[in-house]
Amino acid sequence: MSTRAIAFLKKAGVRFEVVAYRHEQKGAAFAAQATGFALERTLKTLVVSLDTGGHVLALVPGDRRLDLKKTARAFSAKRAAMADAATAERLTGYLVGGISPFGSRRRLPVVMDDGVLGSDSVMINAGRRGVMLKMSPRDIADVLRCRTAPIGRAAP
Repeated sequence: MSTRAIAFLKKAGVRFEVVAYRHEQKGAAFAAQATGFALERTLKTLVVSLDTGGHVLALVPGDRRLDLKKTARAFSAKRAAMADAATAERLTGYLVGGISPFGSRRRLPVVMDDGVLGSDSVMINAGRRGVMLKMSPRDIADVLRCRTAPIGRAAP
């Protein structure tokens, strides 16, 4: 099985394990349950629009919500909003529910919630619904050259 994300990581020499599951619904909660992996270590890849006119990717644990104000601040913007599904799919080349920060159609700046750096491994989308990658959050930060910031907040 291969996706642009997997090809990107192989080319970069990054270690990962492919974990496939039966995709029945979108979302980190379902992916975590289906793979038996902890929700707080299953990352969501979200496409965010900044008031400066650009877009970024935000990586947040599945048990947390994205704090848009903190995300904007991480990129010196005043406001941020979630991109609509069509924009997210156009920018990344992936379907919503399968968006990966690796091998995206357009290279976008990335910010990862700094709380995940303490984990040995996390799950992140591989660029196809029903396919995740188990890997080190440090490797994610390094290969994407992403910023880290406290962009997650407790989910209600």
